[in-house]
Amino acid sequence: MSDPKTQTSAGLQQKIVDNFEGKVVRKDLTQLVKGNAVVPSYVLEYLLGQYCPTDDEEMIEHGVEKVRDIVNRHYVHRDESELVKSEIRQKGTHKIIDRVSVSLNEKRDVYLASFSNLGIGGVEIAEDTVMQHPKLLTGGVWCIVDMEYLHAEDSARSPWVIDTIKPIQLAGFDLQEYTSLRSNFDLGEWIDLVVQSIGLNPESFSRRTKLLHLVRLISFCERNYNFIELGPKGTGKSHIFSEFSPHGILISGGDVTKAKLFVNNNTGDIGLVGYWDVVGFDEFAGKGKRVQRDLVDIMKNYMANRSFSRGRDTMTAEASLAFIGNTDRSVPHMLKHSSLFEALPDTYYDPAFIDRLHFYLPGWEIDKVRSEMFADGYGFIVDYLAEGLHTLREEDYSLPAQERFEFDSSMTKRDQDGTLKTLSGLLKILYPGKKGKNCPPDVLKDLMEFAMEGRVRVKRHLRRIDETFEPVDFRFTDQQTGEEISVETLEHDQHRMLVREYHRDEEEESTAQPRTEKSGPDAEVLASNEAADKWKPVSGLEDGQHVVVKENQTGVSYEKLFADHLRGASRIEIVDPYIRRHHQVENVLKLCDMLLREMPDGEEIEVSLLTGADTENQEEQETRLEDLKDSLRGSPVRFEYEITWDSIHARSIKTDTGWKISLDRGLDIFQPKNDNSFDLGRVNQEARRCKPFEVTYLREEDVSFQVDET
Repeated sequence: MSDPKTQTSAGLQQKIVDNFEGKVVRKDLTQLVKGNAVVPSYVLEYLLGQYCPTDDEEMIEHGVEKVRDIVNRHYVHRDESELVKSEIRQKGTHKIIDRVSVSLNEKRDVYLASFSNLGIGGVEIAEDTVMQHPKLLTGGVWCIVDMEYLHAEDSARSPWVIDTIKPIQLAGFDLQEYTSLRSNFDLGEWIDLVVQSIGLNPESFSRRTKLLHLVRLISFCERNYNFIELGPKGTGKSHIFSEFSPHGILISGGDVTKAKLFVNNNTGDIGLVGYWDVVGFDEFAGKGKRVQRDLVDIMKNYMANRSFSRGRDTMTAEASLAFIGNTDRSVPHMLKHSSLFEALPDTYYDPAFIDRLHFYLPGWEIDKVRSEMFADGYGFIVDYLAEGLHTLREEDYSLPAQERFEFDSSMTKRDQDGTLKTLSGLLKILYPGKKGKNCPPDVLKDLMEFAMEGRVRVKRHLRRIDETFEPVDFRFTDQQTGEEISVETLEHDQHRMLVREYHRDEEEESTAQPRTEKSGPDAEVLASNEAADKWKPVSGLEDGQHVVVKENQTGVSYEKLFADHLRGASRIEIVDPYIRRHHQVENVLKLCDMLLREMPDGEEIEVSLLTGADTENQEEQETRLEDLKDSLRGSPVRFEYEITWDSIHARSIKTDTGWKISLDRGLDIFQPKNDNSFDLGRVNQEARRCKPFEVTYLREEDVSFQVDET
């Protein structure tokens, strides 16, 4: 029988095609067609949308060949530019796909086009065309161009002639249809559809990681949104801003100037912020980078007020700014020694600049891009989704949250605005239509908490840079239920101590005799005694202690969670209804391995497992458990198991020393491993990201191993 997840995924793919036929494309086709062409995804999917608007395999195969032929024949590779120019000359006319930028030649009073890959410039272009597509003036737009070659005796005139030019962009977008069809999907399905649309396989990510990827899209649907992402290399930070939308542009963070970004005071021409929805700054981090101080001052004013000066005049724009860069230090190092903004250039390491950021995306929570992460299912043609987000920029979706939630009085207006703008963007992505009022209250609360976390990350580390900023209690109250929710960042929580580490009693430490180096039999006795001491139960463990681990949290291990409470036991009982698949049986093995490492020589412990039957693959389940039992045979862990067909709800670990550890998720607390054979998480649990779970430690004086199956 096929995997239920595969069945569900296949059902979703068909549902996507049924609802959005002609507006979706199979995402593996993009990579198939792209080859070595350095062309944005929205260009390829624009073509695929025209020639592969179906799920009919025969038509898809024909369409892919057609698109591949178009790309091969008309996309201009830089190293083949002379060959293409020769072909245009020989034929007289030829269709090309290239990035076209336009500038005004003041001396001749004409507009001149330059072709990025073809390597030619000074080509006259009609003023009407420029006025119809003004983004041609701001860094370039990918276009389909019919080029002609007409040699003239006048050497001052270019022989290249633009016959027709068509920017690769969706002609129109029906927002009402889009929002209506959204109602046919539940939230999980819609998130997976959007994740697939940006080219990623949703089955490779947890719910929190999916949301982190979607936060990158907020800049495209929220006006004047100030976003920063810092993290390791290779996590796909720049992809969204370079290839996702024709409404965004990615520039090098080190090459930007006042004239390019805002306004050229000599010519009066407005810069990038006046033409693009999003201006992304790539490779933004780097201590050694030199940045003009007056540029940062203008940028700070723009980020706060949407305005900048042109001579004596004040102008406004709506472009969002996205700053993306790499960090060299680990998160624990930055938390201990500096701040999460450590990697910024000195000029941007400015409290006023940092305070204007609405959301800090923790790039260290996103894995490096691997082949299995790419989507092979159906997703929106990226230009279609990009146009939808562009259309939604005019709306404010934060009103439902403002009506329901009340911020703590210590939060500044910028703290509140940053949270609400992020929430508004998330609602536009997840619940388009009705201005977010169709979002269920429990989901709205979760999204509010998630949105606030990004601002918490900014403010917590802003105070490390400038202590004059007042402390803030990031908290909001649900005015309908009275519930108060405090928000903290994941990295702050995960670097607190989860459970009490093993420690010797301080009084014993202070009265202990100085140790001397020994060898021989006495050393063996000493080592044996030390191991026996280590196996003694830890005193002072709290009854009723409750531990909450957030999604994506690291620094967690079976040793940290269980060792102190299992120490000293001669028998433990594991109740977990889902010890069935390979990784679940492997979890039991790792718990036993932890016990073996903790136990002194000469001791033994009985471990019994009660689990539910796998109705679909019972034979495989029994084989795995038998293999586990065989592997432990002869070790100090004496393992037994029982498979029951009765319903088991509670998951726990009990000891004969009186502890019951209640596990809401059982032993399956870690997210799936990636395909990298040398990933640290394969040998160190603390390096692995967790699923969200809770653990409660209960003291039971009357120890019983009768299983409660209710």
